[in-house]
Amino acid sequence: MKDQVSELDAKRKKLQKEFDDLRARQNQVSQEIQALKKEGKSTNALIADMQKVAERLKEIGPEQRSVEEKLKGLSLQLPNKPHKSVPVGKTPEDNRVERIWGEKPKFNFTPKDHVEIGEKLGILDFERAAKIAGSRFAIYKGLGASLERALINFMLDLHTKEHGYIEVLPPFMVNAKALVGTGQLPKFESDLFKTTDGYYLVPTAEVPLTNIYQDEILKEEDLPISLTAYTPCFRSEAGSYGKDVKGLIRQHQFNKVELVKFSHPDHSYENLEKLTKNAETVLQKLELHYRVVTLCTNDMGFAAAKTYDLEVWLPSQNTYREISSCSNCEDFQAKRANIRFRAKDGPSTSLRASKLQFVHTLNGSGLAVGRTLIAVLEQFQQKDGSFAIPEVLKPYLN
Repeated sequence: MKDQVSELDAKRKKLQKEFDDLRARQNQVSQEIQALKKEGKSTNALIADMQKVAERLKEIGPEQRSVEEKLKGLSLQLPNKPHKSVPVGKTPEDNRVERIWGEKPKFNFTPKDHVEIGEKLGILDFERAAKIAGSRFAIYKGLGASLERALINFMLDLHTKEHGYIEVLPPFMVNAKALVGTGQLPKFESDLFKTTDGYYLVPTAEVPLTNIYQDEILKEEDLPISLTAYTPCFRSEAGSYGKDVKGLIRQHQFNKVELVKFSHPDHSYENLEKLTKNAETVLQKLELHYRVVTLCTNDMGFAAAKTYDLEVWLPSQNTYREISSCSNCEDFQAKRANIRFRAKDGPSTSLRASKLQFVHTLNGSGLAVGRTLIAVLEQFQQKDGSFAIPEVLKPYLN
């Protein structure tokens, strides 16, 4: 694809040069014609030549537009460039473990998975959900529904009251332009649910939150802007299989609290560390054992320049599972969504070659609520099939 982009870009430049040369020729010959007319000499040959030039100029316009449209279409399918600190690798085994928090829970019995725990307690119902909507949906009942709501409220309260985020309740449907802005379109359309009138159900609150400032110019003194939102998320999850199909791990509809930051380019990696710590705090307050890994080059998302994954421990699977991805997209999304800021007057740096600059956008789950509920059920499970409620959630559960 990069070869196609280079080839089209070369063609675009060639057409532009031809256009500029022909316009210069027009200007030059116009002066020559005026001079010949003053001298009473024939201008027929030059006029005939200019007619051919004019015809060619008319042809170049559509050719240029065609090349630019193809170039734009291909460019939208090119992923972001990894940051130099990202480990080079091809599989999740090449991801780098940064830190581990807490200890794995120990049981004097064989730990059950969240599906068995939830169904036996009557707080999760997958069979009736399938009757209503199909596979990969769930019904939360009683304490299950209350616990999901408690987790959402706890996360929003933590991020707004302690971490300084502004809470937003955005639309749960967006247009195609918004999805192009954050990088889901055109490459990942098969992962989305589209309505009959052209809207898309949000795959993550990152999409509406990032596009709040689409085509806007922000003030430098307002950066960083930190937003958080709860939304349901809708994904087709084409291609997932195995254990992920069972239970709450990978559903068509799930709840998530999202964190988004708009940062000055000079400070975006500092803000990535802060955003990641904000997401980690949720797990720490819930007393859930987890680890943080830096994703390798081939395991990162399309729009990310660097990503930390928070992976929570699931006893039933004897493994860590991703519960949050915290990413710095640098100016990748800002360029697509045209989000800029006006730099204040001051010492010039490499990032301030002009007053208008693209912001850097960051996002992360703070957290995926269903997967947090899974971790609570499994890490706090008791031998009798019940589970303990984390202390920080008790005020939200009366």
